[in-house]
Amino acid sequence: MNVLITNQQESVLANLETEIIKTLRGEYGVDEIISQFSNFFFGKMVLDVTSIKDYKDIVNYQKLSIGLPVDKIILFLPNDPMVTDPSFISKLISMGFYNFGKTLEEVAYLVEHSNTYKDVAHLHQLEPVVAAAPVVVGSVPVPTQAVASAPAQVVPASRVIGFKNVTENAGATTLVYLMKRELETIHGKSVLAIEVNKREFMYFNDSTLVSVTKQDLMSQLLKARNYNIVLVDLNDCDPNVCDEVIYLVEPSILKLNKLMKLNSKTFDKLKGQRVVLNKTLVAGGNIQTFEYETGVKIFDVIRPLDDRSSKPMLTDFMNKLGLIR
Repeated sequence: MNVLITNQQESVLANLETEIIKTLRGEYGVDEIISQFSNFFFGKMVLDVTSIKDYKDIVNYQKLSIGLPVDKIILFLPNDPMVTDPSFISKLISMGFYNFGKTLEEVAYLVEHSNTYKDVAHLHQLEPVVAAAPVVVGSVPVPTQAVASAPAQVVPASRVIGFKNVTENAGATTLVYLMKRELETIHGKSVLAIEVNKREFMYFNDSTLVSVTKQDLMSQLLKARNYNIVLVDLNDCDPNVCDEVIYLVEPSILKLNKLMKLNSKTFDKLKGQRVVLNKTLVAGGNIQTFEYETGVKIFDVIRPLDDRSSKPMLTDFMNKLGLIR
């Protein structure tokens, strides 16, 4: 069920054919919108941006991107050059807003088919990248002096792997840290570890770990192209910024029942994805039972890890990912 917030474009959105669980009409401060829906479960939010007080101020969208899940928000833009300007759109993309449209048809499509970064990358204006060595645009090397005029879709040469907790506190942060440590110290890989919208890396006392906001993630990935591997603790960030994503599930009764209470369709969306059971002693027939009940094929199972040990602990898992041989 979806949420609709309208103001100046109410007459247009009245023709939107979708199931609406809640509707707001009028003009609201961003803080009001966040407080109304931060603990409210909804599928998509169709937001007529004229409903936002000072909707031409990009700072308000930044607040919104922090307070609510941007992947669920569809921005309905008015015919106003201030908010349809390419630089304004690019700033929205940097904040993680990939779903926006100027017509009812565009909004209706986005309700059913969410955009990913790849769908809007051509609209994203990135700052020029300066490098001492040639970089890759698509599959063709170009010299450094050509980078400033290269298209916006300059992509990192690294392999970018995202980790996303499906159940609460499924261990993405610690797993990313331990993988980085093991890949570097035992296998000699060049690895960058990034966490998004959290500051938990600070407790590992490792100055090479990077914490960024959703707004800064893409620029950080562009800087990381010289690393062999980039590991990203995604938290609430859009998984599509990564080449591949590992979805972590801690399959305890408490965690699974809590997840199902919040969203009974979670595992339907994970079919065909790389799902890993983490921090668990589940084995054998219990894994098969889990797969049968959820309809999800398990990519791997990771036992509880001793983060104080310097011994290899993730060899099998990283072999399956093709990170080591």
